[in-house]
Amino acid sequence: MRVGVIGGGQLARMMIPAAIELGVDLRVLAEAEGMAAGLAADRVGDYADAGTVLEFASTVDVVTFDHEHVPQDVLRALVDAGIAVRPGPDALRFAQDKLLMRERLSELGLPVPDWARVETTAELDAFIRDHGGAAVVKTPRGGYDGKGVRVVRSSGEVAEWFAAIAEDGRAGALLVEELVDFKRELAQLVARRPSGEVVAWPLVETVQVGGVCSEVIAPAPRSAGRIADVAAEVAISIAEGLGVTGVMAVELFETTDERVLVNELAMRPHNSGHWSMDGATTGQFEQHLRAVLDLPLGGTGTHRPWSVMVNILGGPAEGSLAERYVGAMTEHPTAKIHNYGKDPRPGRKVGHVTAIGDELDDVVYEARAAAAAFEG
Repeated sequence: MRVGVIGGGQLARMMIPAAIELGVDLRVLAEAEGMAAGLAADRVGDYADAGTVLEFASTVDVVTFDHEHVPQDVLRALVDAGIAVRPGPDALRFAQDKLLMRERLSELGLPVPDWARVETTAELDAFIRDHGGAAVVKTPRGGYDGKGVRVVRSSGEVAEWFAAIAEDGRAGALLVEELVDFKRELAQLVARRPSGEVVAWPLVETVQVGGVCSEVIAPAPRSAGRIADVAAEVAISIAEGLGVTGVMAVELFETTDERVLVNELAMRPHNSGHWSMDGATTGQFEQHLRAVLDLPLGGTGTHRPWSVMVNILGGPAEGSLAERYVGAMTEHPTAKIHNYGKDPRPGRKVGHVTAIGDELDDVVYEARAAAAAFEG
C-alpha cells in the first residue's frame, strides 16, 4: 500500500510513524527542501503544476494532502488520470472556498452564522447596519490561523480587499458573517472511508490566541449530552453530504444563546486532533491513512478521562527545541513532546505537548508547564 501526501508540513510528518506501524509506504511531495516531512519526501516540486503532481501520483496507490491548497485543475487532472484522490476535488472545493462552503452547508440545512456574499462596499455596509453595526469579513480563499479574517464596523476597513477583487478583473466577492456572540470555540473531528463508514472522536474545546489555536481540551468540559450529540451529528452530516474521505475537522461556535454553529472546515488531520495521538485508541494520523486506503476505521475512545494539547508557538528565542529536551523531560516525565523539526520563529507552530490523566486541573497544568519549557 502506497500513499502519496501532497505537502511537506508537520501534518505529513506526523503521518510517518502511523504509516510505519501500518506497514504503509508513505511518500511525500514537498514544496521545498528541508521541510518538516523531509524524512518521507521523495519528491520536491510545485503542487500547483499538474505535470509535477501527476508524475508523483503515478508512484502511489492513493493521493491525500497535508493542506487544501492544490488547485482544482490539478485535482481534476489526477482524477482524469484514474488516480484515487482522497478527499476528492468535489469535496475539497468546499474547504478551499468559504463562500461555496457556506452555500452548501446552508443547502444541507446545517447551522451556520447568518452570512452573505458581498461584491460591493454598499452591500457590506448594509449587512453591517442590519447586524448591530459590526460583522466578520473573510476572504473566500487562502485564509488560515486568523489570516484573511477581520472584524469590521465599516467597509473601509477592508477597502484593499475590494481593491484586489477589482484589480483581478474577474467576478469576485467577500464573505461577510454575523459577529457571533459565543461562549467558546469547539471542534468535532470525524473520519469517513469511501465505503461509507464514519467515526467521531469526542468533541473538544479549543482555545485561540490571536487567531491561532493555543490549547485543546478533550473532551470539551460541560459538553456531554445535547452539545456533544449535536456536534457529532452536524460533522457526520457534513462528511456524508460533501462526500469527504479521510479525517475532517469541523470548527464550531457554542453561542451564548445555546446554538452550535459551524465556523470552518478542514478536510485533513487538524491541530484540534493532535491530542488523539496520545489520548485516543486511534490517533487522527493513523485513522486518516486507514480512511484514505478504505480500511476499517479504528476506535475513537480515550485512554484516560482527560487529554490536553498545548501548542509550542515560536519556540526558544535561541537554539532549538531539542536543546530544551533534558529540562522538559526531567520536570514533566508524563508529558508527550512532539517536535515538528522547524526552526523557531515568532508565532510559528514548531511543536506541541500532550498530557493525559484523571483530573483536568492537573492535566492542564502538566501540559502548559511542559510547553512553557520550550518557550522564551
